Amino acid sequence: MNPQSPSPAVTIADIRKAADRIAPHAIRTPLLESPRLNDWLGFRLLVKCENLQHTGSFKLRGATNAVMSLPDSVTDVVAYSSGNHAQAVARAASRRGMNATIVMPEDAPALKIEGTKAYGAEVVTYDRYNESREEIGGAIAAERNAELIRPFEDVRVIAGQGTIGLEIASQCAELGATPDHVISCCGGGGLIAGTSLAVTSQIPGAKVWAAEPEGFDDTIRSLESGEILSVDPANRSICDAVVTPSPGEITFSINRNTLSGGFAVSDDLVLKVMATAFKHLKIVVEPGGAVAMAAALDGRLPAGTNCAVAVASGGNVDPEMFARALAAGPLF
Repeated sequence: MNPQSPSPAVTIADIRKAADRIAPHAIRTPLLESPRLNDWLGFRLLVKCENLQHTGSFKLRGATNAVMSLPDSVTDVVAYSSGNHAQAVARAASRRGMNATIVMPEDAPALKIEGTKAYGAEVVTYDRYNESREEIGGAIAAERNAELIRPFEDVRVIAGQGTIGLEIASQCAELGATPDHVISCCGGGGLIAGTSLAVTSQIPGAKVWAAEPEGFDDTIRSLESGEILSVDPANRSICDAVVTPSPGEITFSINRNTLSGGFAVSDDLVLKVMATAFKHLKIVVEPGGAVAMAAALDGRLPAGTNCAVAVASGGNVDPEMFARALAAGPLF
């Protein structure tokens, strides 16, 4: 299957194969809840804690599936990322004895740059507002005859992220819970594409919703219009992990058929939700990783919700940003 094809099929079988492939390299992250949060919300909220995954993010799953799928003849890989995909590709490459070069924005959180280098990758920085990471990454890959592992426009990556949906379904069954809704953050759309495919296959009737930062609601607007739309390049958000300019063609071809819509949340709300997650669930979540919880805690789900799952997608937050969240204070 060509990961660059504009409309490839990703099936539940692909996701199951990915689950087997990444099993030695990933953990089954917990599904947590807080009775106090549930009482406050008026429905049961289960939080899928991908912030506790190796490298601190769900990105490990897709990157590992992609890298572990490569033939032994491949010696070098290249990726571009604001940090979570970067660390994931670097770790997977190191496990296969491959060289990794990662293109990262110069203003990426220091913790993410440090983590990527710690796995032995070479980091090349760029100006995210004036340079194209796709062009830089493509040029490096061509120069080094390396395999380019895109952060979301790759069916191997989408299938790997879909293993989260498989785990949500099996963990909900173990808890005797039947979620009405599943909410996931959405940047380029790889996480929610894979997750929605698995959830809609395994939990009939469950609706899947995208959560995006205000000003970066490109998937929400694209779903409403029926075509891919972009964000204003002047927009800014603290949610660095999900501030992509537009949905991917592959991911949108999936998400337009599996998603029920989405919710855009403010940076101020995200900070308060980070503090709320710390207080009530005892977890550390980065801004981009908190947007799904923010939508759930802000009353965005339809009336009559009995049970919902929110994916906490990452926990790689610099101390200064986390201090801002604690200063903002929890919702209650």
